[in-house]
Amino acid sequence: MEAQDAQRLEQLDDQLRQLLRERVDLTAGPSGGSSGYDRCREAMAAGRRPVTRPRVVYQGVPGAYSEMAVLSFFGPETDCKGLERFEDAFEAVRLGKADYAVLPIENSSTGAIRQVYELLTEYAHYIVGEDTVQVEHCLMAPRGASLDTITQVYSHEQGLFQSDRFLAKHPEWKQIPFGDTAGSARYVAQTGDVSKAAIGSARAAELYGLEILCRKTNHNRNNTTRFVVISPVMELRPGADKIAAVLSTPHEVGALQRILTVCMLHGLNLVKLESRPMPEKSWEYLFFVEFTGSLTAPGMDQALQELARSTAYLRILGNFRGNI
Repeated sequence: MEAQDAQRLEQLDDQLRQLLRERVDLTAGPSGGSSGYDRCREAMAAGRRPVTRPRVVYQGVPGAYSEMAVLSFFGPETDCKGLERFEDAFEAVRLGKADYAVLPIENSSTGAIRQVYELLTEYAHYIVGEDTVQVEHCLMAPRGASLDTITQVYSHEQGLFQSDRFLAKHPEWKQIPFGDTAGSARYVAQTGDVSKAAIGSARAAELYGLEILCRKTNHNRNNTTRFVVISPVMELRPGADKIAAVLSTPHEVGALQRILTVCMLHGLNLVKLESRPMPEKSWEYLFFVEFTGSLTAPGMDQALQELARSTAYLRILGNFRGNI
């Protein structure tokens, strides 16, 4: 009886999947995302192998967590260069001045990095890898400084926010946002002023000759930043098991549910769903999704076609090996 019951359940499961698939087909929008499927296949055909001895850019200066992500992903001898803005890194890749850019996309404490998500929609680049860096902020200052001499603290706004509980114990300190954490450390070192301090990595303190007055200023001890590796063309690296995409849905009831149904029907584990407003349209959104799988796996072609039929816009951002 148990074998018969299991067989009946399997048949019911197959019937349910078929009904859901038929419902997706019936309710799908005007196939506005179908060109996204075609672009994906064209990008796969034009893909490249990973670049050996690559030129890599990141936002910030030496000692930044972004530099640490570069060295972690590509190796300690990597030729890398810090740039002032996130967009500068995207531009360097577009112009062929760099083979890759490594940029933060989300933090476990403070969430998504909005500017990077927006730039992913503006540039036709691809995500080919990801890495994570454990963030452990330190309070650092020129030699001779102490907690009593400090009146100003510099850091990236995220560094200040992630250290807000520590800073709340010193309300007399003026908090001054800076372009990046390592840049704030470099600036404080250049002033030599014992009334100024910075919040950043221990590596930044070492590079710029600052004394660490307090370690682990961030209240979340599991504070981790996730970085993505950006390439001008798609790469299908060995072990790629995560797919990233950006899409929009028809402005109608059940549109997002169709996307989730397609993922369920094809056994795609949705691991990320992030929405961003569409600048040109009020109260409409782009959705950044990540799900497990390989673009070359059996059945993925059909899954992408069904996903395309269910969206108003679809762009596959890349297939890479997950690090989290």
